[in-house]
Amino acid sequence: MSNDKVSTQDTMRERADESRLKLWLLVGANRLLVTAVLAATFFVLFMLGGVFDPPLTNLLQRRGVIESMFSSMISALITGVTLVVTISQLIVSQENGPLGEQRTRMSETMDYRDYIKEIVGKPAPADPSTFLREIVGATQTRAEDVRERIKSTENEDLEQEVDELVDSIIGNSETVQEKLDGATFGTFDVVYASMDYNYAWKIFQIERIEDEYEDVLEDEHRDAFDELRTSLVMFGPAREHIKTLYFQWELIDLSRLILYAAIPALLVSGMMLTFVDILTIGGTTLGAENLLWVVAIAYTFTLIPFLMLTAYVLRIATVAKRTLAIGALILRDSQR
Repeated sequence: MSNDKVSTQDTMRERADESRLKLWLLVGANRLLVTAVLAATFFVLFMLGGVFDPPLTNLLQRRGVIESMFSSMISALITGVTLVVTISQLIVSQENGPLGEQRTRMSETMDYRDYIKEIVGKPAPADPSTFLREIVGATQTRAEDVRERIKSTENEDLEQEVDELVDSIIGNSETVQEKLDGATFGTFDVVYASMDYNYAWKIFQIERIEDEYEDVLEDEHRDAFDELRTSLVMFGPAREHIKTLYFQWELIDLSRLILYAAIPALLVSGMMLTFVDILTIGGTTLGAENLLWVVAIAYTFTLIPFLMLTAYVLRIATVAKRTLAIGALILRDSQR
């Protein structure tokens, strides 16, 4: 039996079939670090353009060019702040609602926690990382139970496929549990670790094996498969719920950071618009006009709110794309 029929790449890095650097920039790296990298890249390119294209430096010596650059930036910053306030209002509005809706939310949450209690055999933890780790641990335990029960069928093909499936579940579970251990909600670690659990493929394999070996399986075998599938199915909504909470958390942090960055950016734009020209800043440093240095630094600084928005949206959009499907749906060609 080919391993390709049962096993697959489990972690997001393996499934994505993309470079480690690209994934690190898109989702793994600290967003403030990515913002700094983008800002430094823009600054270097701006300076290179000014040094190797003298007409650009000559343009900056015209007062009207600096006025145009930074007056446009002031308008963009004010528009951006307005957008951020709108995003914050949308997030807050999702949490508001009449008493009946709030009671329904609480009731559904407690029902789900009761389901998890039945699966893990103890009260569901309150910590998000521990919560996911307990569900993953339950799938590992139930997978081992499936393997033990299937031995009674004395069907070599079935046993081999189940062995491959269980080995895949155990290996993936141990990897994810290790990453979740000590992960704190509010950082990206919890969501990042949960994305490495390839539960959809495992659900599909259980259903396929049950269908293919329907004549061989007895009730006790089907019960074991059902218990394993249930624990895998419960992981889906748990991850989606924690991912949604993380998105809200991240967008709130983004809104606050952009507001913090926009105020000094507006101040810098106003100072450049009012005080800076070739008469106030002359001379050269390291072979470049001081005016070019000042304009490049100031313009890069005023771009920080936009670059910060870019860094955060890149992560949110990437995570959303890679977790679009819930359940046994495989969207990536690498897993089909």
